[in-house]
Amino acid sequence: MALSHERRERGLEAWGLSLLGEIAANCGLSDAAPAETSDRQALAVAEALGMRPLQARCHHGLGTLYGQLGQREQARMALATAIDGYRAMEMTFWLQQAEAALVQVEAR
Repeated sequence: MALSHERRERGLEAWGLSLLGEIAANCGLSDAAPAETSDRQALAVAEALGMRPLQARCHHGLGTLYGQLGQREQARMALATAIDGYRAMEMTFWLQQAEAALVQVEAR
């Protein structure tokens, strides 16, 4: 992360932030703020650079996180955005994953 930031490799920095968000979300920490912050930072960079696959991935990560936190409406919105992005890019593997996550949110 530091090296990509130092070298102004913003795309790599965005992917690194996304990975940090995923790690934080799956570490079982009681505080979800680090995961959300990393995903939101990654999303901001991805949007600025037009990195559509990463944008969809960040929305997917946020939707999954919100679902785990019981924030159903935020989860639905983030997952719907991810699904739209995956569908537009024909990313069928991730589309199926996001749709399954949305079904889980709806079932709660």
